[in-house]
Amino acid sequence: MDAVELARKLKEEATCSICLDYFNDPVMTSCGHNFCRECIQMSWEKAKGKKGRRRRKGSFACPECRETSPHRNLRPNRLLTKVAEMARQHPGLQRQDLCRLHQEPLKLFCEDDQRPICVVCREAKEHRLHRARPLDEAAQDYKLKLEKDMEYLREEMSKTGNLQAKEEQALDEWQNKVRRRRERIVLEFAKVGLCLAEEERRLLQALKEEEEETASRLQESKALLAQQSHSLEMLLLQLEDWSQREPLQMLQVCGRGSNSFSIRYPEVVPPAVLRTVCRVPGEIAVLKSFQEDVVLDPTSAYPYLLLYESRQRCYLSCPPEGTEFYNKDRFVAYPCVVGQKTFSSGRHYWEVGMNLTGDALWALGVCRDNVSRKDRVPKCPENGFWVVQLSKGTKYLCTTMAAPTPVTLTEPPSHMGIFLDFEAGEVSFYSVNDGSHLHTYSQAAFPGPLQPFFCLGAPKCGQMVISTVTVWVKG
Repeated sequence: MDAVELARKLKEEATCSICLDYFNDPVMTSCGHNFCRECIQMSWEKAKGKKGRRRRKGSFACPECRETSPHRNLRPNRLLTKVAEMARQHPGLQRQDLCRLHQEPLKLFCEDDQRPICVVCREAKEHRLHRARPLDEAAQDYKLKLEKDMEYLREEMSKTGNLQAKEEQALDEWQNKVRRRRERIVLEFAKVGLCLAEEERRLLQALKEEEEETASRLQESKALLAQQSHSLEMLLLQLEDWSQREPLQMLQVCGRGSNSFSIRYPEVVPPAVLRTVCRVPGEIAVLKSFQEDVVLDPTSAYPYLLLYESRQRCYLSCPPEGTEFYNKDRFVAYPCVVGQKTFSSGRHYWEVGMNLTGDALWALGVCRDNVSRKDRVPKCPENGFWVVQLSKGTKYLCTTMAAPTPVTLTEPPSHMGIFLDFEAGEVSFYSVNDGSHLHTYSQAAFPGPLQPFFCLGAPKCGQMVISTVTVWVKG
């Protein structure tokens, strides 16, 4: 039994059940119950004047158990006198539950004034018209309200924790983006030699400043959430402490009712897009030293994909007229075509001009020389395609169809460059318009010979120009 419970028990044993105060000259009836001498005598005096069933002469009912007891048979209880005196002097049992005005126990709670009152206050003019109810009943209601408030705070702490986790994840993702972009900048500058080291440092510094700026915002948001989480935790601990107190103490602390809670969260920093572009001055000019004059293979072209050779001023292919047109080398699932030459070594670069509508859907890159040409398969490295493609109605390139990794662009490029480094296992894509790097596939080695790959989406989506050949889909 803890000290609080022990003190409560002591107070209970030292209190008269008639006056609800500590015993004063306690006496014991024949039935074993204790009362203040004056209290039991006044009780029996009042009982004399009441009409009722006959009682034995000189006998009176016990206020506790109603057992009759001879008036003269009241024995002083000296032990209880000492207990009552100890209770009066106990610092933990000082009568904080007494009305300051009437020195009566605070047994009621005034709903209008939101404070405990005694029975004398209840009859006074000040509270006569007010709503009052038992203290324990009011305390129970406030305890339930405190429990709801605590549950609300727990939920808010959980939300804050989730936001903290999201901020940490956003920071990690941001730093991963920066790491990948940093690696790409270093590799692109390595292609053109040490003479561009100064420009490399400039771009890395710009990326660092951009990283620090956005990371600082993410860290600040994370710190604000951590501070809010700590504040909520402290408030929850305070409410838990209040809810464990005695009803009277709890109501005295609560005052005029618990405060309502309104949790405000800091603005979450949205996922950022890198502004620092990987652009190496003169890189396109260097890549042009590996430029190939790509010649398209008409026998591989989709039946309704038209190829027009501007030098010869003739069509290299035309719509099918018979079933013999559908040979084993022709793409029939998509409007695609490949180059005649295959690459199994070395470095190769070619450019593609595009005059396409905003809703065009296209793909450029390389593919294995033995990819499926009859079936619709996702254009990804697992299926033998290393391409970038523009999804319909969007402004970014997708590197795969199954799980796109967006390469964000202000506008789709009208002039694309593709660079294949077979030994390095890389296929890189560039915007010839401004010389910026768009994306690079990198693996240990390619599984076999590769061919340039081109794909248009649908009729009226525009044209591609490869070397001297214009390609479009017949409507």
